[in-house]
Amino acid sequence: MKRKIAAVAAITATLLGAAACGSSSDDDAPTTSASGKVDGTGKTLKVWLMVDAQSAWKGVVDDASKRFTDATGAQVNVEYQQWANHLTKLDATLAGSDVPDVVELGNTEFPKYVFAGAFGAVNPADYENSGSWLQGLKGACDFEGKTYCVPYYAGARVLIYRTDLLKKVGAEAPKTYDEFLATAEKVQASEKANSKFGAVYMPGQYWYAAMSWVKSTGGDIAKQDGDKWVGQLSQPQSIEGLQRWVDLVKKYSKADPTKNENDQANTFAQGTAAMFYGNAWEQGAAEETKKDPNNPDSPLVPTKVKGKLAAAPMPEVPSFLGGSNLGITEKSQNKELAAQWIKAFTDSTSMAGLVKANALPNATALLDKAAADNPKIAPAALAAKNSWFPPNAEKWADVEKGAVLQTMLTDILTGKKSVADGAKWADDQINTTLNES
Repeated sequence: MKRKIAAVAAITATLLGAAACGSSSDDDAPTTSASGKVDGTGKTLKVWLMVDAQSAWKGVVDDASKRFTDATGAQVNVEYQQWANHLTKLDATLAGSDVPDVVELGNTEFPKYVFAGAFGAVNPADYENSGSWLQGLKGACDFEGKTYCVPYYAGARVLIYRTDLLKKVGAEAPKTYDEFLATAEKVQASEKANSKFGAVYMPGQYWYAAMSWVKSTGGDIAKQDGDKWVGQLSQPQSIEGLQRWVDLVKKYSKADPTKNENDQANTFAQGTAAMFYGNAWEQGAAEETKKDPNNPDSPLVPTKVKGKLAAAPMPEVPSFLGGSNLGITEKSQNKELAAQWIKAFTDSTSMAGLVKANALPNATALLDKAAADNPKIAPAALAAKNSWFPPNAEKWADVEKGAVLQTMLTDILTGKKSVADGAKWADDQINTTLNES
């Protein structure tokens, strides 16, 4: 299938400039290879990484760059970008001619640029562990049978729980979903005197969680059928997972059905729940010492859950991954060198360095060793073995922007719609949005 140039012309013109708009971008476009030795003597590769790499694993970056220089003779200029303005800066840069050769983007940010033709295709076979790249990262790179980025690192959502409250009812981290529900039941019963307490804190518009439950029963959000996208939420398997999530929320959560998960760690820190489903780093956020919000001049005080939290994989529920990928810009004049640098920066040696820095490696084949080498990330590493990614559709960002899933979930939880009616409404919205010309 030819790349849908007409559908993305406006974006492409902005990102790539007029020259790129006239270039070929069909399935016969060459794939950048990282195989073989490339002579880069006298050349300098420009790499854009996010500031996380500078603050958390600069040694890994420097080591990969040194190995790259030793092998190719080329130098590397790494520029570290801020999350707050990196997309605005990237759009402006890609519209010109002086572009970075390698760019890091968040996994959910990549599809827009892939569809717009901003990145060149790569050959996965040239990269270590590509046979088991995490689906939650790789999904952002795939388009019409080609791969346009390389998975870099990930973070996974896990079950974060109060060890003291579970111990109180004789429970440990659940190993099955039935055990999870049984634990929630016991804890809720033990704290019934507190009317504000809910065993599981689950905000009503937390669509990443709700769709993880949909995926857990074999359901899906949308699938491509030829040139059309078809919503799948009203299919039986999706309804089963959605109902499972709704039942959980209605029975065990006191969270606001009209709010999302952005502040869930701070809310959980107030001590009115036993468990929540969040990014692994949110455990630390919940335990972080804070000032009294009613007295800005007060000393730092521990939260009510300080030293009382642990994490485990959410049993039988696949994880939506956060994380980053690396792409080679279509306008790069050093594509082969760029592929060689990415090859070094994502090989097993570099992945081991990321694990030491508490990041998850990019492939399922590396997760068991990661969990063994760094117990701090073990729960997230186990959770990442089974991951998912939203529909890799050109207009998916518009579905998110339109809050389709969030609206569906709130309507269901507040009784405005049944699960079936809400799912059907969401499918209709998804079909209209994803297939809009």
